[in-house]
Amino acid sequence: MKRKTFLALVAAMSLASSAFAMKPVTIIDQGSFMAGGTEITAAGTYDGSDPRNYAGHTLHGDHAYVFYQIPKNHKKFSLVFLHGWGQSGKSWESTPDGRDGFQNIFLEKNFPVYIVDQPRRGRAGQSTEPYNFPARPDDQLWYNTFRIGEYPNYYDNVKVPRDKESLHQFFHQMTPSFPTDQKIITDSMVAVFERAGEGILITHSAGGGPGWDTAIRSDKVKAVISLEPGAFPFPEGEVPPVEETTSIFPAVGTEIPRADFMKLTKIPIVVYFGDNIPSGDKPVANWGKDNWRTRLNLARKWADVVNKYGGDCEIVSLPEIGITGSTHFMMADLNNREVADVMEKWIESKGLAK
Repeated sequence: MKRKTFLALVAAMSLASSAFAMKPVTIIDQGSFMAGGTEITAAGTYDGSDPRNYAGHTLHGDHAYVFYQIPKNHKKFSLVFLHGWGQSGKSWESTPDGRDGFQNIFLEKNFPVYIVDQPRRGRAGQSTEPYNFPARPDDQLWYNTFRIGEYPNYYDNVKVPRDKESLHQFFHQMTPSFPTDQKIITDSMVAVFERAGEGILITHSAGGGPGWDTAIRSDKVKAVISLEPGAFPFPEGEVPPVEETTSIFPAVGTEIPRADFMKLTKIPIVVYFGDNIPSGDKPVANWGKDNWRTRLNLARKWADVVNKYGGDCEIVSLPEIGITGSTHFMMADLNNREVADVMEKWIESKGLAK
């Protein structure tokens, strides 16, 4: 149930160890809802007298879970946050070391905030298809891929807490990424915007692919901010060759109808990349870094095509504008407020911070 007069000090959400004191924020509405999804019905006739007989039973699944908060004197456009692979809405909440994440930081900036758990993930775990997910030890794979360092070492300039408990907290927030067709995620995100209204879509990593599709399908998406997206859609016949890489995750562009691609040229888009990403077109031995070298190269090629067709797309390398040490999880790094400030300035520059 909505609580229209709920008063909260969002600063209390942060642990006492927070390096920044957040100003009090008055929340005038908060709640949660499911968006999208499907219903299937088992074959046969329902028999209420036999609880062991599932014939005729229904199953609701493949929806998104959304938690939202709306501050007093809020801005017109909501921010809708979509996480990436192996993650849930937790990505945007408090950081592994207890500081404010983007959820709180942007509430402080007076934006309505909508935090999404993708279908078949987190608090939206119900699937209409069976799956078997192996318990595979892979923390070190992600540590290297997310550019924290080369396990167990940290990159010299990386802006992450280096205590053992923070690292444990980071690994604990990983969630199983059950097989999900991108259309299922996009369908749910379109439904999220139907409920949230006009807003700015903020995606991270593997959330980038369905993020572009959501912007194509929903006219309520007024801009996209993407943090190191993993995929980029190109118009038919313009997908660039796949670059050679030492990573096991090659950066591959996807082909979509030109009419769909053109919809991305009608809204402002900015893509941010963090630090410790090599430049150039030659593979490097460090596969964790090389994974992002090819993605940054692909992003720049994609932006050139978007802008060639009259779009407004910008690729920003954070170290090039003076923000150093950011990892793939820039929303949780020690300098996450600097990144949020840059995002806010971009939103203001596009006239979307009214």
